[in-house]
Amino acid sequence: MTTNTTNRPVTDHSAGPADGLWVGDGTRPSASRLREGGRRRSVPYLLLGVLLVLACAGGFVLVSISSGDRQAVLALARDMSVGRVLTAQDLRQVNVAVDPGVAVVGADRVAAVVGRPMATSLSAGALLTPDSVGGAVLPTAGQAIAALALKPGQFPPEIVAGTPVSVVFVSGQAGTASSPSTDGGTVWPAVVTGVTTPVNEQTTVVSVQLTEAAARQVAAVPAGQLAVVMLSSGGGR
Repeated sequence: MTTNTTNRPVTDHSAGPADGLWVGDGTRPSASRLREGGRRRSVPYLLLGVLLVLACAGGFVLVSISSGDRQAVLALARDMSVGRVLTAQDLRQVNVAVDPGVAVVGADRVAAVVGRPMATSLSAGALLTPDSVGGAVLPTAGQAIAALALKPGQFPPEIVAGTPVSVVFVSGQAGTASSPSTDGGTVWPAVVTGVTTPVNEQTTVVSVQLTEAAARQVAAVPAGQLAVVMLSSGGGR
């Protein structure tokens, strides 16, 4: 019995397609083209990874700045002069970053300061410290504090506690002017310790610290014959 066999091309699957890819024209891609394709696919993932790292680092920095070193403390809601008794309405809570060693009053200590007098004069927004309340801060030896009742135009409205000033004698109406005491002239260097404007009053009380001798002379001048001149922070008096 005769068996007819037909010669057909045989495809060898043991080599060729198993070890690489073929392009559309039937040729096998080169190694360099394969490497370029791998790089193109990996670059977007690399950039995405870098962006994620930067985003995480930025978020950590923002959280650290916003909450890491800040604490709730008490500040003044209005100007307070020495001796004035603190009320809850005079205080407000602020969140600030405080350096170690800086004395502040925590917001949880409201009850400890309400009802106590101010030991010094402070402006609105100033942070409250343990030394800000209690007994009044007395002037040092050889110094004294005098109160000046001044009308608008007799002092700059910008003055606050700590401002260096000159207290100046100004003559009154003709024939009624009083002369200040001799010894010291008509200008006295001073530093403002407090500014208070009583309700429904036309005058403002400006407390100033100066030498004892100057304080006696200033106190002897009749009301309306003194004015305050604001000096530079250098105190060029």
